[in-house]
Amino acid sequence: MIFFEKLKEYDIILASKSPRRQELLKESLIPFRVVQPDFSESIEEQSIIKPEQIVLELCQSKAKSCTHLLDNEKTFIIAADTIVFFKGQLLNKPNSKTEAKQMLQKLSDSAHDVYTGVCIKASSINKTFYEKTRVFFRKLDDYEIDYYVEKCNPLDKAGGYGIQDWIGLIGVEKIDGSYDNVVGLPVSRLILELIDVIR
Repeated sequence: MIFFEKLKEYDIILASKSPRRQELLKESLIPFRVVQPDFSESIEEQSIIKPEQIVLELCQSKAKSCTHLLDNEKTFIIAADTIVFFKGQLLNKPNSKTEAKQMLQKLSDSAHDVYTGVCIKASSINKTFYEKTRVFFRKLDDYEIDYYVEKCNPLDKAGGYGIQDWIGLIGVEKIDGSYDNVVGLPVSRLILELIDVIR
């Protein structure tokens, strides 16, 4: 509890447009304010780059776009980025409902990996880490995929789905790793890293 009381002394900025990250951080009782980073999340597929390198570079770039807000030693920026990696292929946010359905058809009856990179940045600190979670989908029927995409419109989610959505409730058989990581922010690891930073 001392750690959470000490956090009140800091200006913690979440550099994210994601309502899911905002909700996770709110539930963790970490005080923060939101700033939308001036940063393009588009990713060009490069097979020679490992997925963990991609998320670490993206979250660092996102945090860097907000460094003008670092006006004292007690201001911290938290930035994160999440990708879905399936059989050596990067699944970005779908550009259309058709593409979202195609992504879910690929993920059906198979396992894929979700990576989230996180950057904690202050004037004299630049700490990054990533988490990886393996997600297992049962075989999804086409009508289930169609229903989900039409009702939930997952165009703002990497891989074309949100594990916290209806498709996650009825389609995910198990996960190996952090659930919050798949949602978009590995909160447990983030808290440990923040404790290390401010101690």
